[in-house]
Amino acid sequence: MQRLVFLDRATLGPRVTLRRPDFPHAWAEYEATVPAEIVERLQDATIAIINKVPLDAETLARLPSLRLIAVAATGTDVVDKQACAARGITVTNIQRYSQRSVPEHTFALMLAVRRSLIQYRESTINGRWQQSGQFCFFDYPIVDLGGTRLGIIGRGDLGQRVAAIARGVGMEPVFAARKGEPATDGATPWEEMLATSDVITLHCPLTPQTRGMIGLPEFEQMARRPLLVNTARGGIVQEDALETALERGLVSGAGIDVTLPEPPPADSVIMRIARRPNVVLTPHVAWASDEARQTVADQLTAAIEAYVAGRPFNVVAGPGVS
Repeated sequence: MQRLVFLDRATLGPRVTLRRPDFPHAWAEYEATVPAEIVERLQDATIAIINKVPLDAETLARLPSLRLIAVAATGTDVVDKQACAARGITVTNIQRYSQRSVPEHTFALMLAVRRSLIQYRESTINGRWQQSGQFCFFDYPIVDLGGTRLGIIGRGDLGQRVAAIARGVGMEPVFAARKGEPATDGATPWEEMLATSDVITLHCPLTPQTRGMIGLPEFEQMARRPLLVNTARGGIVQEDALETALERGLVSGAGIDVTLPEPPPADSVIMRIARRPNVVLTPHVAWASDEARQTVADQLTAAIEAYVAGRPFNVVAGPGVS
């Protein structure tokens, strides 16, 4: 009989129903697990379910019964996939679950900053409307998105959906060529995208090539002082450089949903940046609509059932995977 252990069930949040697999099994779940607890909790497990709990080579070597790691997310960087392949452990992930949630949150950040929504809400609650002496007040900038150019870094599903929404509100979306590479397939050269965009949004993975990709030299090329939006991964934008860019007016603002690490320390650069009136910071929730999280849960169970039935899908590492 399969023994399944979910190490960090709380990462799916409330209002999500996680259906149990339809094969005979034993089930255990924990809201959260710290590294010192991993081996004990997975000692006899054949299937581990995780989101952000790290499983490195040393830990995996102490888990001889383990045959499947089902990651309840797209990113699998917390798992040593090379060690899994060597030990015959299959790794699966979740795919294509947030095509609505992330693009919608991207535009929520754009609108919140460009239209000063948070400042107007706080001022209204604090009585500024009554003090204004007229039917409205204009204390903060309100800038349209329509008629502007949107530079999109990343041409996958999320980038494509962001482009579709942008066209719907009258923006001109352009896809950036990869940094340091010639523009192909209709992409806009990297330097041109930086120089001509009014808003720049990131939808690419964190890799050795993209780590620190946006730094001070890139900010200094942003001639139109764009709004920068990052719902991709922390580490792609250099936070010290972003703070300098905001101080120097090289960008008009920022909408940030991801940091490195998460959560960031209370005294970190990104938390200092978050106090600026032209910055909105959210806690890595762009992916996390109720609908998207339910899709994760449903696909998670389906992937586990498919593996046990001998028809695995969403396999990212393991026997036979190069």
